[in-house]
Amino acid sequence: MEQLNALEDFKRDISYHVMRSNDDQIVLTSHLRDRFHDIRMEVLVAFGSLKINAARVNFVLHPSPDCPNVAGRMERLVGFTIGRGLNRKLQETFGGGEGCGNLRVMLLGLLPLAMNVKAAAGFTDEKEMLDSIRGRLTGSCAGYVKKPE
Repeated sequence: MEQLNALEDFKRDISYHVMRSNDDQIVLTSHLRDRFHDIRMEVLVAFGSLKINAARVNFVLHPSPDCPNVAGRMERLVGFTIGRGLNRKLQETFGGGEGCGNLRVMLLGLLPLAMNVKAAAGFTDEKEMLDSIRGRLTGSCAGYVKKPE
């Protein structure tokens, strides 16, 4: 069998962790790891408003010495409220030749989780929690389709 190169046999893992802190913030973390990357990010979000209070990223491993130059763009997220316009904001911030597709992908998976945390607040019963999430997120994706009236 022919030897495969590093991109013909490639694995990438992206993980997300969400936690509500004691100071009424949502702590969102993401970790992207593959043969060429080890990227770790943290975003702090105000629970009540879903406004981003802080955003940072650490490029532990990267294929180019220029990759970490995009880290400063994380500051452009501070003050943004998670919700409508998220995709546009991330494309404006991390698109193009000065941006980073990996950060955009990480954030697209991570930031909407803050809405789930808020929608699930106060519930200990999983079914009731999922019903609440369904009610609050109806119309936001195919999983929560708005029923015709």
